[in-house]
Order: sequence, then structure tokens, then C-alpha cells
Amino acid sequence: MLEDSEAGDPQQSYHDLPPYRIPRFNIELAYALYQKLIAPAEALLEGARHVMIIPDGALTSLPFGVLVAAKSTTQVTRLRQYEQLPWLAKQYALSTLPSISALRVLRHFVKRSEADRPMVGFGDPLLGNQVSDMDTRGLSTQALLRRGLIADADTVRNAFKRLPDTQHELQAMAQALGADKTSLYLQDNATESQVRSVVLSPYRVIAFATHGLMAGEFKGLSEPALVLTPPKVASMADDGLLTASEVALLKLNADWVILSACNTAASDGTPGAQGLSGLARAFFYAGSRALLVSHWYVVSDATVQLQTDMFKAFATRPGLGRAEALQRARLKLMKQTNKPWFAHPMFWAPFVVVGEGGAVMSDN
Repeated sequence: MLEDSEAGDPQQSYHDLPPYRIPRFNIELAYALYQKLIAPAEALLEGARHVMIIPDGALTSLPFGVLVAAKSTTQVTRLRQYEQLPWLAKQYALSTLPSISALRVLRHFVKRSEADRPMVGFGDPLLGNQVSDMDTRGLSTQALLRRGLIADADTVRNAFKRLPDTQHELQAMAQALGADKTSLYLQDNATESQVRSVVLSPYRVIAFATHGLMAGEFKGLSEPALVLTPPKVASMADDGLLTASEVALLKLNADWVILSACNTAASDGTPGAQGLSGLARAFFYAGSRALLVSHWYVVSDATVQLQTDMFKAFATRPGLGRAEALQRARLKLMKQTNKPWFAHPMFWAPFVVVGEGGAVMSDN
């Protein structure tokens, strides 16, 4: 079993904890940002449990839960000590809104959708020949051969490694929500063609657990995308990449879309575009009331635990909001005793609720 590592030299920029490379977190900067962004409104937030944030500019790329809400006296010399810090994520259940106008639209659709099936999920696409050592849901930049608007299927297949934990993650979600196994499309069934052939509008929760790509991360990739099982021969209908423009054409009626992949809160790739303008906007346009998206590379074992605990809380506590379900799962992950490095925000902070994060109202 891996042991908690010492922080060591204060000038060292990261902890080496195989198989992770863990960056040193700048606690002082996180507190300084809290003082500028949140502290001026503290009096207005007294007694609040759920706080909705409408960020602008570069702040759309900041998960506000990593702000430190008080000057800390904790000297972090071991990774487990990150749990002791006064994170804003401990103080509030947080959700993000793209704009004030988005709030008005979401309030108009605040009641639970008329979808009558609990969940459908797509994940564990057949990729490469090996399981990733680190199991991060993304990878470093490399060339992605394209023929016009179509990705090369063999290149997509060989560029990525399997993420078998995503299957367990989706199975745990399905169990928590009371969905049966037929609602999960895994491995050779996790394809673009399958996504299009399934009637998605009857499902309240739609989940994708796979690799996520930012616009420009690969040569020729001009918009963000989710990686699915590539076909033998790529076509316009299926090349293994479900792009934001293709997502926008889907017909959803979902309370919640879960994008359990890396960098799914990123921009659409156009010059000057802000975060949340890519996959997030596309899924809202397709018909989702709320999203769970990520701000950076996510680590599979931490993600599986976070998502599982979040849905257990969401399913077993009627009236619990999405943001509060995420908050409870985060706090539990921070306190993981057999993996104390999970206390570092690298593991618990990337996911944010975008859209309506409060309790879903009944139809009565």
C-alpha cells in the first residue's frame, strides 16, 4: 500500500507519490483570492448552505471550492494535512452558473423532468492495448491524424489507454439510482453510433465516463470532445470522438448530465472563449438542467469514489441538492484514511456542478 509522503523541501514544487505527481498547493494564494472574491460578501452569505456563483473571464476556469476561507495556521508537511485546511468547499455547497439569464431559464425548468427512467451511461470504451498506470482521463498532446472533418479511427484507438474503472463507476451510479444493467453501454457498445441510436429523452441522468479532450489538444481538433470506442472504419457518423457540435444535436430531457472525464468545463476553442463554452454549453443546449464537469485532469480511483458517494447521497436523501451531494462526497474523499493523498485538492476539487445545483422539486 502507498504511504503518505513528506512534503520535504519548501522549494520543491511537487510530491512524488507513485503513480501520481502531486503539485504543491499554494495555500496563501487561495486565501488571498478568497479575501478578494468572497470575503466582501460574507455578511450576505450568513446562514447559507448552497451558494451559486456566476464567474466571469478567467474565473470561469476556477473551481471556487479550492479557495481557503480563513488564514490557516496549519503547516502542511504531509499530504493528509490538506484535509485540515478551511476550504470553501467545506463551508458551502457550491454550484456555477454561466450567466444570470441562465438562472432565469433554469428556474423556469426547476421542476423535475418528465423523463421516467433513472439513468443511462456510456463508458469504458475499447482503446489501446494497456490500462493506464496513472488512470488519468486524458493524455498529453500528440498528433491526431484527420481526414477532413473525420478523425482517423486507428489513431484514436491507439492514442488512448483503457479506463476499466469507468465501468465500475457507472455500475455504482446505476445501482444507487435503481437503474438496471441494460441502461449501461460499455466497451464495444460505447460508441457514437450507440449514443445516437438510444432515445435519450426518457433518462433523468445521463453519464459519460471516459477520456475528455480540450479543443486544440490534438492537431486538427478544433472543438472539445469525448472519446468513445472507435469503429473499424471512421465515418462522419462515427469516428470515435463525440464533439461538442455533435452533442448539441442530441435530444435530452435530463435533470443531470455527468461528464466524468478530464477538462469537460473547458472552452469551445474559439479565440477569447471562456470556460463552460464547450461541452457544457452543448449539453445545456441539448436539454440538460445541470451538469457535472471537470476543470482539469481527473484521476480514476478518486473519481470512482467521489461519483459513487455522490450518487449514494443523492439517491438516499430525498430533497438533497446536487451541489450538496457533491459537497458530501468531497468531504468524505478528503478524509480517506487508506489513501491520505486524496486530501489534496488535485483529487477532490476538479468537478463542479454547473446549472441548477439545488434540490430538484417534485411535480406536486
